[in-house]
Amino acid sequence: MSEPLLRAVGVRKSYGHTEVLGGIDLEVHKGQVVCLLGPSGAGKSTFLRCINHLETIDAGQIWVDGEPIGFRQRGGKLYELREREVARQRRDIGMVFQRFNLFAHRTALENVVEGPIRVLGVRPDDARKQGLELLDRVGLAHRADAYPAQLSGGQQQRVAIARSLAMKPKLMLFDEPTSALDPELVGEVLEVMSTLAGEGMTMVVVTHEMSFAAEAADEVVFLADGAVVETGPPSEVLSAPKHDRTRQFLARILA
Repeated sequence: MSEPLLRAVGVRKSYGHTEVLGGIDLEVHKGQVVCLLGPSGAGKSTFLRCINHLETIDAGQIWVDGEPIGFRQRGGKLYELREREVARQRRDIGMVFQRFNLFAHRTALENVVEGPIRVLGVRPDDARKQGLELLDRVGLAHRADAYPAQLSGGQQQRVAIARSLAMKPKLMLFDEPTSALDPELVGEVLEVMSTLAGEGMTMVVVTHEMSFAAEAADEVVFLADGAVVETGPPSEVLSAPKHDRTRQFLARILA
């Protein structure tokens, strides 16, 4: 098998005396969809933020496409990269948060084209054309000129997905992208994510949406107390979990 696009080895993270990640190992290959499941406080979101160095890890290492994230090795030691160098790495890692984080004073299209123009140096006309194509891809071409306040939560999250895709990332991270949505709006966001999965986008998704994990994931990883408890295909982990901790969690979620 080819080298993994994302590789994490022994990742640890603490806040003060509280250890949040206790040595996480994970590999994600190009085109795979991996869903991270687990109770609140398991470390799922923290781990996701460590992947693009929004959180600095205390031990271990993370690579994306063979490049160590957030650090450079020199003389057998690791040195943290400067913010500018980290920002360059983040161009290849799209992230969609629980909250949409759109610019309130910019239209949907303006939110999408901001990164390509300012960061990638794309010509405005080309960025606009690409932005309209991406909004069409998430079903929102007709709302290109709408401001975030004029959009539903589901529509704002779809704009946020289009904004991340505009940077042409190698890897997409989703941190509970439907948790802030009203139940009737969840489906429209999951539909876009399922389409991306079907198109071969490499994705790591923190979610409580079991139906999405069952249908779209190639692998499910169950975390608890900052550690990987169980991992495998969704048909195994969701239908026939081996560990009591996984069974207890799924029983509560499905209830």
